[in-house]
Amino acid sequence: MAIVDTRIETADGPAAAADGRLRRPTGRAPSEPKAYVGWLFIAPNLLGVLAFTFVPLISVVLLSFTRWNLVSGFGGIEFVGLDNFLAVFRDPTFWRSLLTTIVYAGVAVPLTLVVGLALALALNRDIPARGMLRAAFFVPYIVNIVAIGMTWQMLLDPEAGLVNQVLGVFGAENLPQWFASSNWALPALILVTIWSQAGYANLIYLSALQDAPTQLYEAARIDGAGRWASFRTITWPSLLPTTVFLLVTLFVGISQTFGMIALITNGGPGDSTTTLSFYMYQTSFQFYRFGYASAVGLVTFIGIFAIMLLMWRAQRGRALHD
Repeated sequence: MAIVDTRIETADGPAAAADGRLRRPTGRAPSEPKAYVGWLFIAPNLLGVLAFTFVPLISVVLLSFTRWNLVSGFGGIEFVGLDNFLAVFRDPTFWRSLLTTIVYAGVAVPLTLVVGLALALALNRDIPARGMLRAAFFVPYIVNIVAIGMTWQMLLDPEAGLVNQVLGVFGAENLPQWFASSNWALPALILVTIWSQAGYANLIYLSALQDAPTQLYEAARIDGAGRWASFRTITWPSLLPTTVFLLVTLFVGISQTFGMIALITNGGPGDSTTTLSFYMYQTSFQFYRFGYASAVGLVTFIGIFAIMLLMWRAQRGRALHD
C-alpha cells in the first residue's frame, strides 16, 4: 500500500506537516556577512579621522621639536629639541594670551551654564508655544559664525549700534565702546559667546530634565518640600553628570574659539582679545613660525586635557544615581 506524503512545501520557510510538526528546511541557511563589508561602510569616516585628526596631531608633535617656516620648504626643517618649549615659557605674549583665555573661558562657560539651565527649567514647563521657544533659543547655536559676527558688530557699534541707542534712551552716559575699546572688547566677546552657546546648554539640560526621577518629586511634594528644596536636593544632583559634560565640552570649545575672534576683533584692540588659539594662528600663518606655534599648541592641549581630567574626577561619586 502506497504511503501518501502529507508534508506541505513552502517557499518562505519550513513546511508544516499534516500532523502539525515542522519539516527541516531543505535550503542552505543564509551566510554571515563578511567582515570586510563592515569595514567598507566605516572606511570613509576612518579615512577622514586619519587625514584630518591623527595626521595633523602627529605633525604638530613632530614640528614642535623643529624650527621651520613655510617659505623655506620641507628642506628648511631644523631639529631644535626642547628649545621651542623653553621659549614658550619665557614668552610674555604667551602668558598674556593664556590669561586672556582663562578669563574668557572662565567667565563665559559658567554664565552659559547658568543661562542654559534657567532656560531649560523655564521651557520644561507646560507653557504656550513651548516648542517654538525651544527652537528659537537653539537657533543661535547653529547660525553661521559670519552672520553672528556681522550682526553683533552692528548691534554693538559705538555710534549707531542698537544697544548703545537703547542705553542712551534710558539716560546712560559714557556709553561703552564695546569692540573698539580694549577694556570692553573681551566682555563684549563673552556676551556674544554666551548668546551663541546658551541654546546648546539649554538643549542638553532639557533632555536631562526629561529623565528626571519623577517619583522623587512626588515624594518631596508629599513631604511639603518647596521648589527650591526640590531643586537643591533632587534636580541639581540628578543634573550633575550633565553639568560636568557641558562644563568640559563648553570649556574645550570656548577656550579654542578662533573664528569669532578673527572675524570681530582680530585679537584686538591691541592684544586684549588674543587668546591662545588666535596666538597660534598669528605665530604660524602671519609670522610663519610653525615649529614654535606647534609647541604652543601642544602645551595648550596638555593644559586643557589636564583640566578636563580634574573636572571629571571632581564630580565622581556625587551624582544622584551614584
